Amino acid sequence: MLEQLHQIAVEHPKHVGPIYWRINTDEIAMQIAKVRASLPQEVKQAASVTRESERIVESAREDAQLVMDNAKKEAENIVIQARKDAELLVEQAKLEQQRLVAESEILKLSKSQAEQIRNDAEREATQMRRGAEDYSYKLLTHIENVIHKSLAAVEKGKDELQQPEPTPVAIAEIREKVRV
Repeated sequence: MLEQLHQIAVEHPKHVGPIYWRINTDEIAMQIAKVRASLPQEVKQAASVTRESERIVESAREDAQLVMDNAKKEAENIVIQARKDAELLVEQAKLEQQRLVAESEILKLSKSQAEQIRNDAEREATQMRRGAEDYSYKLLTHIENVIHKSLAAVEKGKDELQQPEPTPVAIAEIREKVRV
């Protein structure tokens, strides 16, 4: 907030042409500097911890997004490969069916076998698709859990910063947690 006040009043004061709104920017800058200097060290450390936790959260979000993107791509590749395999199996079944039909002396048997092969291929293709979808779901659930844990850690850090002024022992504990 002090930085915003400094921006508004000192660096970019409102004015109309060459006329400023009768603000003594030097005096305001001096008062802001005095307020900053009088802030307790704990507040400065808390601000530093807050900035670091925000950086960690942003990094965790970026990592989570990357993992999610990779998981989606991997899941899509698995589904595509499963579809290709299923199509290949179905095509092989059709070819087998056509070959068996051509052999007139075993016509009934060939129809039955071709149909069974097609059904097996479709069932296997369905199972492969389900397996790929289950894998994708589990992976995304795991990523979601990781994100929730990261956000919980950030919330805990924020809650600790909201507590009354910490004792020197508590400050040492916070510093230790931040290093971890």
